[in-house]
Amino acid sequence: MADQTQHSVPYAIEKPETVRTDLLQPMEYAYQGRRDIVITIRQPEFTSVCPMTGLPDFGTISVRYRPGAKIIELKSLKFYLLQYRNVGIFYEHVVNRILDDLVKALAPQWMEVQGVFSARGGITTEVVAHFPEARK
Repeated sequence: MADQTQHSVPYAIEKPETVRTDLLQPMEYAYQGRRDIVITIRQPEFTSVCPMTGLPDFGTISVRYRPGAKIIELKSLKFYLLQYRNVGIFYEHVVNRILDDLVKALAPQWMEVQGVFSARGGITTEVVAHFPEARK
């Protein structure tokens, strides 16, 4: 029977708590109250790490939202997302974490975060989280 012990990875896997939300810089939406818009932002080179294997995960993160008083400054969002590069976090958790952090920073009218992750072992995963959560 093959040895099923965990193998060490050649680099440190960071914990999700290391992701800093203070990098997110909200800006005033100058048209608030005059015009509702929908903003779509895509990061097609998102990376994080599987917390079980230490292998890299790749995907596209998309953020869609209708702003309230604030919009996100894009460079700050890029630097925020880059922090996940060595963070061990499951797909489902990273999408929810990004949603929570952006909602807290921006207080949008509504927001959706979608993660479409590359195939691993022949399986692809797509995760979508909403604010406010749809009631059934």
